[in-house]
Amino acid sequence: MTAETLDLTIPAISDAERAERLSAAGAAWTQRIQSDVKKAELTYRATGVSEGSVASRITVGNHTFLVDEPQALAGDDVAASPVEYALGALISCQIVVYRLYAHVLNIPFDALEITAEGDLDVRTLLGVKGGPRAGFTGVRLDIKISGPESLERYEELRKAVDVGCPALDIFVNPVPVTGAVRKV
Repeated sequence: MTAETLDLTIPAISDAERAERLSAAGAAWTQRIQSDVKKAELTYRATGVSEGSVASRITVGNHTFLVDEPQALAGDDVAASPVEYALGALISCQIVVYRLYAHVLNIPFDALEITAEGDLDVRTLLGVKGGPRAGFTGVRLDIKISGPESLERYEELRKAVDVGCPALDIFVNPVPVTGAVRKV
């Protein structure tokens, strides 16, 4: 399943339209939160069903996507792996928050490209003793930004984004996770 197959073309948007959307969303959320701070709390839900060798069909709201593993990890390699999606989630959240904070802080940019690299040792995943934690042991973000501002202003923007990015927060801070198995 590829973007070409699904026709996932992102509509073009002008800077003025983006600014209007960001301002409207910010005003709506400010009003919502000021009326009741509990309205700032959101709950997200995802459901997954196993398919194929080790693949999953994930549904989140109105969206469905596949997750798989490469053949070397028993997969059919029909989609990105869970940790690749995690890196993609981090990048996409960073991009959203860059747009938001660039608007709020009046730090315009013309183009933004982010690359994430994560280091993962598979020993723990595969049950081999002596391995480090099962997840990434390190993640590096390479942020390429162009525009009229100085490097110092873009560094100011990066620092604000790093504080406000929910996906980055998930990567750098422990998140309590509970689980229970139910037989159905």
